[in-house]
Amino acid sequence: MTYPGRRAPTTEPDWLTLGQAAKFLGVAQSTIRKWSDQGRVPAFYTPGGHRRYRRRDLEAFLDRSGPGGSSSGPLVLVVDDDARLREYMRVNLEMEGYTVREASSADEALQAIEDQSPELVLLDVVMPGVDGWQMLQRMQELHGSIPVIMFSGQVDEHAAADAEQRGARAFVGKPFDPQQLIDRAKQLVPA
Repeated sequence: MTYPGRRAPTTEPDWLTLGQAAKFLGVAQSTIRKWSDQGRVPAFYTPGGHRRYRRRDLEAFLDRSGPGGSSSGPLVLVVDDDARLREYMRVNLEMEGYTVREASSADEALQAIEDQSPELVLLDVVMPGVDGWQMLQRMQELHGSIPVIMFSGQVDEHAAADAEQRGARAFVGKPFDPQQLIDRAKQLVPA
């Protein structure tokens, strides 16, 4: 919860600025500002009105939203070979009430689906080895019609239509605003 009237103690050594806190969590400053406004990450204010974050509050936030956290919403599988992007997407989705599993490759993702079938898959098109299109086809053959949102940095005017034709429910071009992806996820599988 945000406490506009409280002041950060100046004797506490582990107070972080907005920029430092954003870097600590691996998100944009606008994202942590939004989370503070929504009460998800406690923020304190200096006499000049600048936000400060206590390191232990940020660590508690990561514990709540990280793997093994206390989320119990619809299961979403995020498949991308970029670990930072997976983490960024996971944190944003978990803040919206989803339970998230991550996979760095098609093989890892297919094994995760075998272990526990997700209600939604967010799947990168361009990955080493088996690409997203091949994984989508294998997933459909083995597991039926789990809703899939494809995403890629290689976008042309036919990308969305191609994704739909191959069985994906949506296509999002990279770079994307995580809120855009969350909005698409909510349309398909409300949290």
